Amino acid sequence: MTAAQEYWNTRYDREDYLFGEAPNAFLAAQVDRLRPDMTALSIADGEGRNGVWLAQQGLAVVTTDIAPRAVEKALALAQRRGVTIDARLADLETWDWPEAAFDLVVAVFIQFVGPAERDQLFARIKGALKPGGLILLQGYRTEQLAYGTGGPGQVENLYTEALLRDAFGDCDILHLESHDTHISEGVGHAGKSALIDLIARRR
Repeated sequence: MTAAQEYWNTRYDREDYLFGEAPNAFLAAQVDRLRPDMTALSIADGEGRNGVWLAQQGLAVVTTDIAPRAVEKALALAQRRGVTIDARLADLETWDWPEAAFDLVVAVFIQFVGPAERDQLFARIKGALKPGGLILLQGYRTEQLAYGTGGPGQVENLYTEALLRDAFGDCDILHLESHDTHISEGVGHAGKSALIDLIARRR
């Protein structure tokens, strides 16, 4: 097991769900964009809260995480909710990403990589989408460091509007918004948070 796997496996090795069992609020607010015939990829999905919710909306879902314990808990959550997900153990830096395979890629709080790896990660996200497919991304802005209510402690891992506009400039950006919002996602994300939301469509 790699150091990253051990770190996240330890964080998820608990009876409750670190980031809760409910879907991310930004994702849930996009329900009108979803159709039951869609395919979705939810990356670094932890214990599966977002992937399971997507499956509950009737989508065919692939969900990934680097931690075996997280994948195990995602499958357990899906079983409790009466849905099926394709939960895969995956290090996103070495995973064999499907190409042009999904109508939707969900990337919620995936800020565990620095700038060099982030460029490659964003390219792979776009590559996994079918033409016309949607990216739904939420992350922390640089102002989050002052709040300390979740997210990485490295400012270079955080987002700005300019960074996301540049990174997804080859897509049609449908929505890009910065906001400070109180969130309650388990014990892992709790309190006033500096957030940024992106919805983009692959051309």
